[in-house]
Amino acid sequence: MYEIRFHGRGGQGAVMASEILALAAFLEGNYPQSFPSFGLERRGAPVAAYLRIDDEKILIRQNIYNPDFIVVMDPTLLELEPTLSGLKPEGGLLINSDDPPEAFRTLKSCEGISIGTVPAGTIARSRGLGTELLPIINTTILGAVTRMTDIVSLESLTDAIEQTIPKHAANNAEGAREAYNRVIILEAT
Repeated sequence: MYEIRFHGRGGQGAVMASEILALAAFLEGNYPQSFPSFGLERRGAPVAAYLRIDDEKILIRQNIYNPDFIVVMDPTLLELEPTLSGLKPEGGLLINSDDPPEAFRTLKSCEGISIGTVPAGTIARSRGLGTELLPIINTTILGAVTRMTDIVSLESLTDAIEQTIPKHAANNAEGAREAYNRVIILEAT
């Protein structure tokens, strides 16, 4: 079983990102389980979404406390204690940032894990996804998740994007492909 926890802010699309990746895993014959956790339920408030993928039926019905991989859609969320909590020692972390992954190596809980950064906001803005002030980065960042985790193929991801978001499907799929190619990965030490 592979477990991913998404951390974003209301309006960034963290919940939809988890659902799209779940569909991509399902298209490849796996059993996904995706569910959100809302705090204040308002735009800009911290949001978490959870995704489990396995080749067998998933019977667990609880939050993910020890993920294999964490996606941080807003780097300011790294300042909140629960964002990186429970990440497995051999896990991976992806951050939406224009900074290189080395800039985050000194964070608590980041020793010995793989860290990736991708300018998902910049890519989303260039594709017209969302607004200039609030780009919607969910599909874009999933391209980088796919590259770092290899849990689904890029083709399955773009199929899932096109099925889930038929409006602007081409821009969303191209954003994912660009992020797949632009993610910078600092391997575990």
